Amino acid sequence: MAICNKAWISLLLALAVVLAAPAARAEEAAAAEEAAPAAGEEAVLTLGTDNFDDAIAKHPFIVVEFYAPWCGHCKSLAPEYEKAAQLLSKHDPPIVLAKVDANDEKNKPLAAKYEIQGFPTLKIFRNQGKNIQEYKGPREAEGIVDYLKKQVGPASKEIKAPEDASHLEDGKIHIVGVFAELSGPEFTNFLEVAEKLRSDYDFGHTVHANHLPRGETAVERPLVRLFKPFDELVVDTKNFEVSALEAFIEASSTPKVVTFDKNPDNHPYLLKFFQGNSAKVMLFLNFSTGPYESFKSAYYGAVEDFKDKEVKYLIGDIEASQGALQYFGLNADQAPLILIQDAESKKFLNSNIEADQIVSWLKEYFDGKLTPFRKSEPIPEANNEPVKVVVADNLDDVVFKSGKNVLIEFYAPWCGHCKKLAPILDEAATTLQSEADVVIAKMDATANDVPGDFDVQGYPTLYFVTPSGKKVAYDGGRTADDIVEYIKKNKETAGQEAAAATEKAADPAATESLKDEL
Repeated sequence: MAICNKAWISLLLALAVVLAAPAARAEEAAAAEEAAPAAGEEAVLTLGTDNFDDAIAKHPFIVVEFYAPWCGHCKSLAPEYEKAAQLLSKHDPPIVLAKVDANDEKNKPLAAKYEIQGFPTLKIFRNQGKNIQEYKGPREAEGIVDYLKKQVGPASKEIKAPEDASHLEDGKIHIVGVFAELSGPEFTNFLEVAEKLRSDYDFGHTVHANHLPRGETAVERPLVRLFKPFDELVVDTKNFEVSALEAFIEASSTPKVVTFDKNPDNHPYLLKFFQGNSAKVMLFLNFSTGPYESFKSAYYGAVEDFKDKEVKYLIGDIEASQGALQYFGLNADQAPLILIQDAESKKFLNSNIEADQIVSWLKEYFDGKLTPFRKSEPIPEANNEPVKVVVADNLDDVVFKSGKNVLIEFYAPWCGHCKKLAPILDEAATTLQSEADVVIAKMDATANDVPGDFDVQGYPTLYFVTPSGKKVAYDGGRTADDIVEYIKKNKETAGQEAAAATEKAADPAATESLKDEL
């Protein structure tokens, strides 16, 4: 059964949609009309298991959208994707756009092979599929066209004259390799990194350092120079080992403090900030009222004080970051606030903080002296429906300490699959009401923090937990009869629970494993 995107991915997608600022261009609209195929003919290729490999082998550069017919984002993308395909069909060489219905049973092996976790997912296939990259560009036709035109041809362009370098201070990130000659292991490694990261950055190379902005003739070559519109503006490295060069680019291409506001120039850094599992420190306040400058000064000072810590920093305007606050279960009345989310997704919160408290509070966090904050809906006063409502604050009591066999669903209110499953769970729970040792429960994973015990990558996700603490991802059918049969087959009786507990108590390794798991 297909799943809906996980909440964190949904936040990123929502940000991408909200923050995108398409600019219509009359000349490209006219070109689209001229390039349009005959009526009823689509420029986007339709692929499936029967023709996918042939298409990848035929086209040296092809973009494939994995979609689901029910997906709202996919429906919004469809006309833009088709328009882009029409425009790009006239490009020299042609740039091919294709799509795969990943919700179709026969195509699900393709979705699994390419690790499709949500819809729409776009991937760029180069060199007959030998090089596969995520598409990270815009989602409107003109933006798609511009982005993909830059993706064909060499990954790095040679800078032969000063005018070739005039774009390096255009407010974007550019990476330039400066070499004594365009050969050798350093140049080869540079081109390898450029090919790998070309969908994210603009690369160039030269033997003339003086062609670069603020370039000097006497530069010690080879080196890589990264141009950026923030912090120190230019930063160099002479380490050409591939992984080190990738790490340098990653670390240098994000501001020390990412700004969450309505300025579209900041949005690429914002999306990058929320990706990955590294610890994040976020200050939210009103940029237009109150002592904004004093908070900004104190916060940037704290960033400098703790620059040796492996964390990301963000400063967000309350007006622009309502979606993020909602995701974390916060509201504007708590601002100015600092929220920290660590690498294990534990959260630490200080609401209505004063500017002069920022450094001391962050020091307490780094010293391990703070208590985590947990997002939770209120514990229900009445919980009499067949499917019990679980929230973050009572999950431990209902699931792990109740002494019962619990099937718990993690869902999202907007998820279509979850809505279809709801009456099925109700029917199964009603059937099992006479089973005193069985509970079917549900938790809104968008309104409550999901403990790390559960790997919730999409909705709905179901787990079965026994009284002895055994926890397994539910892999049974999705009918009421399937669920009832699964629970009856896998539940523990009182005797089995006691035996399991005795076995674990007798096995120190198992006890330690259980501690780690719980």
